[in-house]
Amino acid sequence: MIVIGIDPGTHTGYAAWDMERKVLSAVKTLKIHQAMEFVLEVHASGLLHSVTFEDARLRTWFGKMDREQAKYGAAVREGAGSVKRDCTIWADFLGHHGIAYRAVAPQAGATKWGAEQFAKAFGWAGRTSEHARDAALLVVGK
Repeated sequence: MIVIGIDPGTHTGYAAWDMERKVLSAVKTLKIHQAMEFVLEVHASGLLHSVTFEDARLRTWFGKMDREQAKYGAAVREGAGSVKRDCTIWADFLGHHGIAYRAVAPQAGATKWGAEQFAKAFGWAGRTSEHARDAALLVVGK
């Protein structure tokens, strides 16, 4: 069975964790429609256990964003707003297709691993982006 992790955004992080073999089978960055196509392919194969995505709508801390808004104006939150919209799209998409999913709140310190740290911890030799690594951290070991 496969668990897929999604880090929503303009550059959507996508990762697939093979629960039986206990390995990452995919860690990549895609456009949202490409990630959705991959999810549907795994779902159609009968191997999909569930999808976990980081849901910006559940965020309760904002760190330096409040200071930046005071200095630069409300436009600094526009990126966060588009990610929240993407989270709504993911929940609607997964629910529409009857795919089991978990929407999890962003966790301070649980993501943003560097490439070297990620490669050493999980034995992943391929190139990764921050978004792809974040998606993997949602599902690895599940």
